[in-house]
Amino acid sequence: MLVLGRANSRVEPALRRSARDPSAFAEFYSDESERLLVFFARRTFDGHAAMDLCAETFAQAFASRRRFRGRTEPEARGWLYAIAHRQLARYLEAGFVERRTVERLGIATPVVGEDDLEAIERRAGISALRPALAAELDRLSGEQRQALQLRVVEQLPYEEVARRLQIAEPAARARVSRALRLLGPRLDMALGGRDE
Repeated sequence: MLVLGRANSRVEPALRRSARDPSAFAEFYSDESERLLVFFARRTFDGHAAMDLCAETFAQAFASRRRFRGRTEPEARGWLYAIAHRQLARYLEAGFVERRTVERLGIATPVVGEDDLEAIERRAGISALRPALAAELDRLSGEQRQALQLRVVEQLPYEEVARRLQIAEPAARARVSRALRLLGPRLDMALGGRDE
């Protein structure tokens, strides 16, 4: 069974100590893992993808931990979420999570059972998020909805999205980007606030 982390005030000192003592990174992981897993689950609607993205984000954070210059817990969390946002953008862009860093560091991705996936979805409030997503999708323009369907749901490359929509590729990218930018804040408001 996956053990989800806890949040407390040791984040910044553990992250800074991990530059000298790699084992201190385990504290940072323990403090932030549950919150980050929920962050990804709410954005991907996929427990497996959330686990992969979470693992990749922490692998990137571990590999670059010596570059962290902040001194406070919010700075440490902000630094982690900057990495998380880049990972999410890559996932949405490419349709899969690259595992090169995880493999290079030899970090084993935990095996996730159905009980674990259900627990992740429960903690992330996915069942409440689905109707909110449906309502917000209805508020998008038809063009934006169609672009999202082709790119995010069907995972077609932008070249194919543009061909099907009979527009230029940069226009297809812009439609998807605008739709995602509109959905994020609206879903956060629907859930009663941002999770990061």
